[in-house]
Amino acid sequence: MFLRLIGLNHRTAPLDVRETLAFSPAQVSVALNGFEQHPENAEREAVLLSTCNRTEFYVASETAELPPPEQLLKFLLEQKSLNPLSTIDYQLSTIFTFDDTDAVEHLFSVAAGLDSMVLGDTQIASQIQTAYELAAKAEMVGSITNLLFQTAAATAREVAANTELYRHRVSIPSIAVVDFAQQIFERFDDKQIFVFGAGEMGRETLQYLTERGAKNITVLNRHRQRAERLAAEFNGHAADWEQRLERMVTADIIVSATGADEPVITLNDYKKIEPRRKGKTLFVLDLAVPRDFEPDIAACSGVYLYTLDDLQDMCSRNREKRDKEIPKAKNIVAKNVKQFIRDNNHRQGSEVIQQLRQRLTKIKENELNRLFNKLPDVNGRERGEIQYAFDRLVNKFLHPPLESLRDESKNGVPRKLLDALARLFQLGK
Repeated sequence: MFLRLIGLNHRTAPLDVRETLAFSPAQVSVALNGFEQHPENAEREAVLLSTCNRTEFYVASETAELPPPEQLLKFLLEQKSLNPLSTIDYQLSTIFTFDDTDAVEHLFSVAAGLDSMVLGDTQIASQIQTAYELAAKAEMVGSITNLLFQTAAATAREVAANTELYRHRVSIPSIAVVDFAQQIFERFDDKQIFVFGAGEMGRETLQYLTERGAKNITVLNRHRQRAERLAAEFNGHAADWEQRLERMVTADIIVSATGADEPVITLNDYKKIEPRRKGKTLFVLDLAVPRDFEPDIAACSGVYLYTLDDLQDMCSRNREKRDKEIPKAKNIVAKNVKQFIRDNNHRQGSEVIQQLRQRLTKIKENELNRLFNKLPDVNGRERGEIQYAFDRLVNKFLHPPLESLRDESKNGVPRKLLDALARLFQLGK
């Protein structure tokens, strides 16, 4: 097996670099088709995973040598219409590359949520599945990548079922949305959501909200263009900063994370619109430091106001619980990496085993036909018993070599054993 991975993620590359090598699903399909069209890639498999935090290119082959990392990066840059000659040296400093077992371990760790910006992220498993499906549609999945990505998916499910890694949220936005907002609102698809500020904290909170059905989103920022960019990411709308108080009349949820030096909504401000809200519930997530909302607003009827301090305690408790689960998740990853290597090594001997089984089956059928020709009076039940006995004989004969292959596969592809079987039984002739 030859397997190579090149990639970059939030640990190795800043956002502006990750953006240059981010692929939409449509671009992934185009890139894979382009990779396939190169004659030297005829025997190669490929899967391209691209999310907001990572781009990873997996290339595999049963027999063909794989391109060096520089060549794979050059291909990706060309797919993004970037000039490799002017950018490749810079880009190389931000990418990582793993081969064979290291690449397997990396993918399984990613699938398990151990390599995410937010540890235990559940989104990545579905993103990996999407990448696999796009590669399959492009006919770039083969025996190696099929087993690799199926085992990665199984690893994610096993970690979810046998650890509590996914159950302890540790980011402020995730705790605010899942542990607080969902206790107040049963659904988000019919709620009016307003975001004050257009930074990363607001963006992450919107990701959690939209995952849970939020649709009606409006972003307000002192710089209208920034508001428009963030709103566009979530199919929302932008509004002028000066409209923030008027917009609050219809708001159900407000996420505020500006860089203001003083509150952007005072108690007096809220009192002006409170009668017009008619007691409607308002959830406010104030993620700003200093705070955007005067704390006395929390005493107003129907207002649920949470600040960073309110969320930090739960965040710390969750982090302690989650950290205890990390060794369990890593053990599952390590176990599945070993299992994948054994299965893949054993799979590479399947052709010889198949030939051996076909040879024995042919001998069995010939002998059965000879026997039944000599015993024309054998009835149907007796005929079935004889066939069953011959089948058992073949399976018992095959059992020892199959067990030997499985045992030898733990230490690599059992080339010598496969060659010996092929010579002893004159397979392939």
